[in-house]
Amino acid sequence: MSTALELLSQRKQQLEADIDKLEKTIYNLETEYLAADYSVCGTVLKGFEGFLSSKDALRKRARTFRTEDRSFSLSSRTSPATAELEQNLLELVDNQAVPVLGRGKGYASKGIAHKGQMGGEQPKISDA
Repeated sequence: MSTALELLSQRKQQLEADIDKLEKTIYNLETEYLAADYSVCGTVLKGFEGFLSSKDALRKRARTFRTEDRSFSLSSRTSPATAELEQNLLELVDNQAVPVLGRGKGYASKGIAHKGQMGGEQPKISDA
């Protein structure tokens, strides 16, 4: 019985290694695709509207992309892109750059919306 368990354990390790290798390959190919010269005007994921207004200045622009642009890599929980995105989010939390809940900019002040009342007169409902 322990021989069967050892075989299953070895098979599991082999499958995990294969998945890791495949995810790294996808990550590298995705990096190559997103950083390519032609991707500045559009990609399969974002669309090709950039070709309609492609100018030389647009083509000369630096080809940068965000981790969030990696749709294929981010579809896997164990991919390098997911780990990279989680690390970026942890750094934002550590630097307190993530907005927190509470009364900040953009919320109505007490004088404007107090207890559900809005400025001006309330519409009257007729008994008709």
